Amino acid sequence: MQPVLRARAPVRIDFAGGWTDVPPFSSEVGGAVVSGAINRFTYVTMIPHDGEQIEIESADFDRYLEVKSFREIEYDGNLDLIKAAIYRLGIQQGMRLYVRCDAPPGSGTGSSASISVAMIGILNQLQNNKLSAHEIARLANYLEVEELNLAGGKQDQYAAAVGGIAFMEFQDPAVNVSALKLSTDTLCELEKRLVLCYTGKSRISGNIIEIVMGAYKQRVPTTVDALHRLKTIAVEMKSALLSGDLYAFGDLLGENWECQKRLDTSVTNGNIESLFEVALANGAVSGKATGAGGGGCVVFYARPDQEHVLRRALEAEGAQIIDFNFDMAGLVTWQAPVENTSRKDCE
Repeated sequence: MQPVLRARAPVRIDFAGGWTDVPPFSSEVGGAVVSGAINRFTYVTMIPHDGEQIEIESADFDRYLEVKSFREIEYDGNLDLIKAAIYRLGIQQGMRLYVRCDAPPGSGTGSSASISVAMIGILNQLQNNKLSAHEIARLANYLEVEELNLAGGKQDQYAAAVGGIAFMEFQDPAVNVSALKLSTDTLCELEKRLVLCYTGKSRISGNIIEIVMGAYKQRVPTTVDALHRLKTIAVEMKSALLSGDLYAFGDLLGENWECQKRLDTSVTNGNIESLFEVALANGAVSGKATGAGGGGCVVFYARPDQEHVLRRALEAEGAQIIDFNFDMAGLVTWQAPVENTSRKDCE
């Protein structure tokens, strides 16, 4: 019997600099991002079997598909990220795959990158030449942007592969990831006072990204200025976190959101603005939409000992609170224990 393999990779909250990791800004100017991986994961289980047939089951999209072999993989909009990982790595092993993610699809927390990283991580266990975490992140980004032609940046894949709270710099094709070693006081205070909620509305980030980067290519002044400021905010936030200045962190989080909204009107909407109005009146210092915005999740930073008031107010508006702690491990793969299904319960 072949071993059952598993993998998990975290999703992330981007605190500052998001959008600057997206080309052509990241290639022409260079970007900077502060992001934190959280303990909400994509899980992948692989059950190898003889032959070449591949079975894939996605719990999140309630989909099941079968492929006779990796040579017959076609991209048709049905679990393409999973199929792309199998195809690009040339895995000829027959297998059954089960995939699920703790974060809602289209939540703006980098769940698609988390899926891609977890898939590459588990498939890489079948290969002799093992990939590093950075190599897995680079390949995951390649699959999305080059293989499947999906617009996006690079921060999500590196957050999922490496984990932790990090300052990332992008000067395409180079990526530099620096782990931020925060004090215990700072880390615990962030985990206590940050409130992440799901608006209930998913969104497709690629649509917004194409609009914003189209405006950048046309050198629309408000878009260009906002992108440059977003990069600077990430640098300033890195310094604030390392020095434990959470007053500055809260201010920069709010300013980052104001810059996001200047990129394009599609970044926010009436539902999100209503949540912000309620949050700021009920204990929030500031907040921002995660990812590209337009829906998905919003993260707020609460005033001291006011997070319970903020949580109740957001729930009353129909938002779903997502509890979390930071994940420092990133991608993890392991072999599942063999369970004795023939063992009878003790009487």
